Amino acid sequence: MRRVVIFVRGRVQGVGFRWWTRARALELSLVGHAMNMADGRVEVCAQGGPAAVDALIALLREDPSTRSRPGRVDGVVVQEHPVRDGLTGFRER
Repeated sequence: MRRVVIFVRGRVQGVGFRWWTRARALELSLVGHAMNMADGRVEVCAQGGPAAVDALIALLREDPSTRSRPGRVDGVVVQEHPVRDGLTGFRER
C-alpha cells in the first residue's frame, strides 16, 4: 500500500476537476479525497496499490490529457505519507 498527498496547481477549481479526479481514483480502486484549497490549488489524498497511485499521478500530470481532464494543470507536487488504516471511499470535499 502507498499513500500520497498531491497538490495540483493551475485552473483546477470550478471546472469539474475534483469530480474527474474522484472518478479516476474510483476506477483505480483508490481511497481518499480531492479538496479545493484557499490558494486555488486542489489537494488530492490517494491511498491504494502502488501501481494505482502511480497511475493517478500520471493522469494528473499528463499534458495534454488523454482522459478529458477538465481545467489546466500547471504543476503537481507529490508528498509521501504513512498509510492509514480504516479509509474507505473517495470523496470530494
